[in-house]
Amino acid sequence: MAAASPRETTFKLLLVGESNTGKSSLIMRFTDNVFDEDLSATIGVDFKVKQMFLNDTTIKLTIWDTAGQERFRTLTSSFYRGAHGVIFVYDVTRRETFDTALDTWLTEVDTYATNDVVKMLIGNKIDQTEERQVSRAEGLAFAQRHSMLFIECSARTRVGVEQAFEELVQKMYDTPALWRTGPTNNVQLGGAEEAPALDQGCGYC
Repeated sequence: MAAASPRETTFKLLLVGESNTGKSSLIMRFTDNVFDEDLSATIGVDFKVKQMFLNDTTIKLTIWDTAGQERFRTLTSSFYRGAHGVIFVYDVTRRETFDTALDTWLTEVDTYATNDVVKMLIGNKIDQTEERQVSRAEGLAFAQRHSMLFIECSARTRVGVEQAFEELVQKMYDTPALWRTGPTNNVQLGGAEEAPALDQGCGYC
């Protein structure tokens, strides 16, 4: 008897935030384990693919890197549709990327993404301790107010990067409302089970 085919599914994940917060660097560190000091800004939208294994399921993670520049906002709005998870990235050394910027991106996600999309807040560049302008407590408080997972990372040193993506993928996997039977998702979990409520901050808080 032939062995049963392994279960597999595809998750769409977006990274949003202002320019130069390190979105592309976080993706490259996670997918290729490299850090490029001279990485140029994303123009429009780019994406990478990462295969992961969770329980008995093969997960194809498509990670979309959106440009932070204002002039590309209308271009990226359509890419929110169909997203299973969104990572909001700010630079802990630049307060302007945290204050009004996060509210702007949150409004866009709430407008274009589904209600069940899993959200995570990442404070990047924590290796630059002397330049820090946003405390960890402020990031955690914002995440708790908006029912987001939260972690601080450094794309340069790799601290927290892998844990962040693994935590988000686990949460997407554990949210039955996100699973659909179709050409890109051939597994459905949970049936009529209700999706669990989002954590008030993640296990790394």
